Amino acid sequence: MGETVPMTLALVLALTVALGAALQRISGMGLGIAVAPVMSVLLGPVAGVTLSNVAAVVGAVLLAVVMRADIDWRRFRALAPLLVVGSVLGAYVVRVVSPDVLNLVLGGCVLLAIGAALGLQRFLVVRGRAAVLATGTIAGFMNTTAGVAGPAMTAYGVASRWGHRSLAATLQPIFLTANLASILTKAVMGATPEPGVLPWWSWLLACAAVPVGIAVAAPLARVVPLGVARALAISIASAGAALALARGLVGVIG
Repeated sequence: MGETVPMTLALVLALTVALGAALQRISGMGLGIAVAPVMSVLLGPVAGVTLSNVAAVVGAVLLAVVMRADIDWRRFRALAPLLVVGSVLGAYVVRVVSPDVLNLVLGGCVLLAIGAALGLQRFLVVRGRAAVLATGTIAGFMNTTAGVAGPAMTAYGVASRWGHRSLAATLQPIFLTANLASILTKAVMGATPEPGVLPWWSWLLACAAVPVGIAVAAPLARVVPLGVARALAISIASAGAALALARGLVGVIG
């Protein structure tokens, strides 16, 4: 893409990040699930997901402060080490597979996670350490490869009958840990975007759009139904994931 990013792309980036941050302020998730699939289609899976990881760190820090009273630190401590394990596995996959295969992984992971969150939550009840081990590792892996830990965590939260207010708040330090781990493990393994794919200011633009989205959503959080915010986030993610999946299939098939 070179050193210049078209103004339209910069606008899409800013609007997508701001919208994702707003959805996360309202429902507890939305930044990664909205940004990663869309940016991956526009920029490629490595740059798109890494950009999402960076923006998600900013969002998680800000919202963890806002929602700190409801964070369940005991559950967070149980999940945090597993997020790192999953991130290491995910960074290895990003390092060794081609962009087309990575698009397949991204699109497939997002769609499967959304399907699990929507389809299993009414029928599955989970308890015990095994569920925590699986959820933390899967969420860390998906966050590094696809930029989305939210659907896996939401599926676990609903299946374990975790109250929404506490779940939404605890997701913030979980997202912070998962995204920091994703960035660091990819940097260590050399799985970061190639130099020149994105100019330096695109990272600043993504980070600056986060507090804007959160500020706009603050009054809306009292009036916008939770289901509406989540449905919008899932719709954006599904469209982006489907495009990434199709793009990967075309590339692999040739």
